[in-house]
Amino acid sequence: MSFDNAYEAIAETHPEGDARWAFGTGFDDPLSGVDTTVPEGVDTADLAAYCLMLGDDALLLSQRLTEWVTRAHELEDEMALANIALDLLGQARMLLSRAGSVEGAGRDEDALAYFRSEAEFRNVRLAELPMGDFGRTTASLLVFSTWRLALLNRLVGSADPVLAAIAAKAVKEVTYHREYAARWAVRLGDGTEYSAERLRAGFADVLPLVDELFAGHAVERRLAASGVAVDSTELREEFEQVLGQVCELATLRLPEVDRTGTVGGLAGRDGVHTEHLGYLLAEMQSLARSDPEATW
Repeated sequence: MSFDNAYEAIAETHPEGDARWAFGTGFDDPLSGVDTTVPEGVDTADLAAYCLMLGDDALLLSQRLTEWVTRAHELEDEMALANIALDLLGQARMLLSRAGSVEGAGRDEDALAYFRSEAEFRNVRLAELPMGDFGRTTASLLVFSTWRLALLNRLVGSADPVLAAIAAKAVKEVTYHREYAARWAVRLGDGTEYSAERLRAGFADVLPLVDELFAGHAVERRLAASGVAVDSTELREEFEQVLGQVCELATLRLPEVDRTGTVGGLAGRDGVHTEHLGYLLAEMQSLARSDPEATW
């Protein structure tokens, strides 16, 4: 089949009637052949909530990392950060799709991403922090990917086949994310006095929110008891070990910080966020909300 221009090829219509656009269609489904039946005895509301938690984490950090596009110090790192953002976006799409399919409210991944309010998001607050300079981005990505990789490695054995399949694919991606952040942490920490100070300042901004990663949530605990989820309180030892190894290689001593507490016992998983999330969602959701009936 020939086309007069590249745009016709991008918008090619398949015999089944679906249009191929630049992203999101025309690709192999990573969940093809996976049993999507909710495991017996698992509460669908809990499963949907858990998928939202993990999906929102990935979605918002992906959005934050795209802030480096056209702004990174080197083209290689601009591409690396963009690809990490795309990996996280892919994870978010699968998790939000799973949440929408089991919650019974008829919402798809786009509705969940673009038409929920700030209080409806269930991400950890670390994922919504502004990226700041490259030192803060390195610290944030290292902390997040170290924690998430520990979680995903355990989710590969989830009793929910969909979560297990998503985790199996994501483990390979997040392994690279952690390696990328660790390499830069060593370069910055063991580099110049200024680069080490910028990395240390980045950790000072990020570490106050670390405790939330391991706090555990009632939904998580209920699903962990049935073998579907991971009890995040069990991840801290591995996290501390990995972070300690990286800091040793980087000749970096982590700063002492005051931990950010909860609000009446509530945090990001409960819809209680920092002041930054509202601005992030305003930018991320503005196009979709300007014409909710538009198709792409």
